[in-house]
Amino acid sequence: VAAPLSAVPPTETFTGTITDHMCAQGGHAGMRMGPTDAECTKACVSAHGAAYVLDDGKNAYTLSDQKTPEKFAGQRVRVVGTLDAKTKTIQVDSITAAR
Repeated sequence: VAAPLSAVPPTETFTGTITDHMCAQGGHAGMRMGPTDAECTKACVSAHGAAYVLDDGKNAYTLSDQKTPEKFAGQRVRVVGTLDAKTKTIQVDSITAAR
């Protein structure tokens, strides 16, 4: 008897900028909730209920971890995790500064 193989998505590495879902596609110029992109990102999350996302220039992926990204707001990072393509959400294993 053969056991069915479970379709576990592979762990991948994604590179992009930590921003918020409200400013991901249009940039921070429209909201400008602070003097820098990092400050705007943090303000949109704390004051407007936005979610941290990874913007790779083509797509904005919601991050399952909504605490760690705060220290990387506005920075280019490497996120290791599993992508749920349907929801465009990355189940985060780790976030580190990109080199």
